Amino acid sequence: MTRTAKGRIIELDDSGTGDLIGNAFIGFHVVETGYIIFRSVHVGLYNEENLKQNRPKKEIVELVKDGLEALQFNKDTDKILLCRGDCFDLVRQYFDEEGIRYEPAVIEGKLQDAVESRFISHCRKLGVKSKYLTTKSGAKRYFILYNWLCRDFYNREKFVKSGFKKWNQVNRARAIEKYEALRELKKNRN
Repeated sequence: MTRTAKGRIIELDDSGTGDLIGNAFIGFHVVETGYIIFRSVHVGLYNEENLKQNRPKKEIVELVKDGLEALQFNKDTDKILLCRGDCFDLVRQYFDEEGIRYEPAVIEGKLQDAVESRFISHCRKLGVKSKYLTTKSGAKRYFILYNWLCRDFYNREKFVKSGFKKWNQVNRARAIEKYEALRELKKNRN
């Protein structure tokens, strides 16, 4: 790692933390060198019990510690630009307690593209083949992932962040209904 006398700027961003399907990712970008590393939060941490205990956010703190150590972070000279997302709530608290300099930031460009691409690559490995799945988060991406889930619900449910409130209250039942309707439609075609 190259380090200037004035220190480095390290950006931190996330992807997948709000998506229905798959692991989440934390990206670290050393602005001066362009160097990027990732850490991953397993989808299993997003079940109902773990969310009640704040385990995903606790894990993200540990992943941030690990990533900064890997980058040989120097709290006396380096500065962090931290995504404003709520997944970093406990990271901000940790930084405050440790006297680590950081600024809330809207992360755009190289790191955002890289960390979102990492999430999309992960979804592809799970089997999501839609050509419309892009790095742009939001409703369109949600429905692409949701529809993929519904096509083979019982085999794919293990990839769902099942602790999300709306999932258990409404969307799981709707996904099963859609799965059954798709199965019936397929059966009638044959």
